[in-house]
Amino acid sequence: MFRLIIYFLFILASSASQAQLIVNVENSRIQSDTTGWKGNLGTAFAFTKNVQEVLNINATMHLQYKTEKDLYLLLANYNLLKGNNQALSNNMFYHLRYNRELSKVVRWEVFTQWQENSITNIGLRALLGAGPRFKVYEAKRSRLYAGVLVMYEHEKDIKPTVTYNDIRSDNYVSFTYKPNDIFDITGTTFYQPLFRLFKDYRILNQISVNIKATKRFSITTYWDFSYDSYPALGTPTVNYTVTNGFTYTF
Repeated sequence: MFRLIIYFLFILASSASQAQLIVNVENSRIQSDTTGWKGNLGTAFAFTKNVQEVLNINATMHLQYKTEKDLYLLLANYNLLKGNNQALSNNMFYHLRYNRELSKVVRWEVFTQWQENSITNIGLRALLGAGPRFKVYEAKRSRLYAGVLVMYEHEKDIKPTVTYNDIRSDNYVSFTYKPNDIFDITGTTFYQPLFRLFKDYRILNQISVNIKATKRFSITTYWDFSYDSYPALGTPTVNYTVTNGFTYTF
């Protein structure tokens, strides 16, 4: 019965195209209070054939190294949704982040990100940013953080071929609630306005629910939402994704 449940959840994985994959680094680093290496791998795969063939592949990786004052994070994701020999979603990104504790309340963060999404007309989006991160609230079962960062953005749209080089503000609020050792929920919301044109902004939100099935395996559900006031040509302003799958923690 347990195998049937896992198989069902595995096939249930689904997604819709999104303008920018949200990087929720809170989901792992908030829950880890020990030093050393930590990480997890997640995957979901589904193949259906009736009137047409539908293929869905989603793979994620999180690798973390923590010392008493430093935290290094490497995140990677690949998502492909293909139906009737046509790609409906094709997204790949890498994210590297470092932060250092300056006090019990403030950390300094530096990050870089590389992303490609042909479906949303993004041939390349490269980011480089830095800024402070604040511990707003901390209790035994819940935590609240906020960040005020600045990032350089280099973007190449596919059709038509256009290149942008801009500076954006990267502000976020993140919370984690963990009532017990089996269940936890994490939510992060970003607000990213363009400095030279404040009406050009993005709002990004991710909520993740994690339920432990065994010591190493967890069942996960992600909700991703993005709003881009000036999206790439031919793409909508609102995009969202709902994904179900499982992760393996080591």
